[in-house]
This record gives sequence, structure tokens and C-alpha cells, in this order.
Amino acid sequence: MAALALFCAALLAASALHKVLARARMIEATARLTGVSPVPAQLLLIHAGTLELVAAGCLLVPPLRTAGAVVAALVWAAYALALLRRRGETLDCGCDLAARSKPVTTALVLRAAGLAVLAALVAVLPDAPFTLDAPFAAAGLLALYLGASELLAIPAPHWKPSLGKAA
Repeated sequence: MAALALFCAALLAASALHKVLARARMIEATARLTGVSPVPAQLLLIHAGTLELVAAGCLLVPPLRTAGAVVAALVWAAYALALLRRRGETLDCGCDLAARSKPVTTALVLRAAGLAVLAALVAVLPDAPFTLDAPFAAAGLLALYLGASELLAIPAPHWKPSLGKAA
């Protein structure tokens, strides 16, 4: 359980840092995802980044872990809904470190929704103390998540069409 909380906290903190370091790109991505002009998009971006940092901090403090997990679930659910609205469109959603336009697929929507579900699990599961293995397990989860994100970013891999034929 502690590893899941640490994974969520690390991902939220990295996402907030990404919003700061790639501010111009992220404002444009936020504007496209939400359908607003750049000025309100900048305010939404600041708000989202602040919520991510607050949730990450709360996830690290056992008495606040449930509150942090609920905030994280709400942030990721909102992101999943924004992606769902743009499903089928090609744009830079800001969900990768590299700037690249790609189709908003069901897999991208499910990735954000899955993170929301994971955060909800952290909120409802009993608290477990941070142990020595938790940071390593969280780092492993983060590596798997980033690897899966890179696989989702491949524009037309040879294995994607075969998935549709098998079904």
C-alpha cells in the first residue's frame, strides 16, 4: 500500500514539475484539451499543478494520505474526461515529456482513468507504514508506467493492427 502512495506522489510531483518546466507547451495543451483560450488555460494549468503538488505532499503524510488520494483521483479523473472529449483528435496532450502530437486514443483515456482508480484504491485501502522496500517498489512501478507511456506514444507500431484482427 505504501508503494502505491509513493508511486502516486512521485507521478503527481513529476507532473507538476513538468507543468513548470514546459509551461508554454503545457498552456497550449491545456487550451486544446479544455477548449478554452490561453489565458484561462494558464489559470487551469496553475490550478492543476497546485492540486498535484498538494496531493503529492498529502500522500507522503500518513494522516493526510486519504485526502491526498482523493485529490489525486479527482485530478486524474478530470484529465480522463478532458481526454475523452478529445478522443480521436490528434494533438499534443502534454502527457509525455517530449512534445509530440498523437491521436487521443482509448488507451490514453484509460491510462488517466486507471490512475484515478489507483488513487481511489489508495484512499480506501488501510494505511500501511512506509518500509524500506516501498521506495524501490514505487520506483519500479514508475519505470513500468513510463515504459508503458512510451509504448502508447508509438504512432503506428506493427503490433497495433494485429490487435484489431484478433478480436
